[in-house]
Amino acid sequence: MNKELFSYLFVIIALIVGALYYNNTIQSPIISSLNAIKTSYHNATQSIQNTFNEHFFQAQTIKELRQHLHLYEKNHLVMQELASEIHDLYQENHSPLKLNTQVELVRVISYENFGNFNRLWMDIPDYNSSKIYGLTYKELVAGIIIAKNGKALALLNQDIKSAYAVYIGENSAPGIVHGNNDDLLIINFIPAWFKIKEGDEVLTSGLDNIFIKGLKVGRVLSVTSSQGYQNAIIEPYYKSNEPSYFHMIRSIR
Repeated sequence: MNKELFSYLFVIIALIVGALYYNNTIQSPIISSLNAIKTSYHNATQSIQNTFNEHFFQAQTIKELRQHLHLYEKNHLVMQELASEIHDLYQENHSPLKLNTQVELVRVISYENFGNFNRLWMDIPDYNSSKIYGLTYKELVAGIIIAKNGKALALLNQDIKSAYAVYIGENSAPGIVHGNNDDLLIINFIPAWFKIKEGDEVLTSGLDNIFIKGLKVGRVLSVTSSQGYQNAIIEPYYKSNEPSYFHMIRSIR
């Protein structure tokens, strides 16, 4: 009798787990509830940590902030000078070009699934699920953000569905980079007439309306040819060891 009861319970649990895993209608509200709980937890822990730091590490924090502020002020002055020069250049040549890039800090909630470290649920207010956003970490490309079940899901560089446009080397050979569920990335559709070699740097091209031009992606390890195109294996600069905060490019130009 106990064995039969155990068998019934096992079957029922298996059916419930299967329904939750494969049925988006059931999965979506559960994900929303869990993410809301995780967001509240992160907010609470961040508040406690900030309070703790304010009381016990105030002197050290003030010193570090002063150093950062000095550096930022210096960089801000340089950027102001550069912006002024560009503005004058545009005015002199009657150029209609305008720059309106919007970047914001975003926070990770959790991994999408245990065992897959390349997909992260993100906490993003005012998220527009109809767009794809660029994700960066300390000026390095980290991946993209897409919508899944109406929520923001980050696909880090190594994810096979993370893809964006890049330039390779000094001649700016165009290509599309994507992950391979491995440590390395692949660039496809590089025109055969471009010369690329091992060590060439890979930067975003900005032509996909996801990233601005010139963000660092990685370096070429090897090059092969196939069906009139070249393919390259690259080592990415960004290593996703402890993902917690990123910068999201909400809009460019």
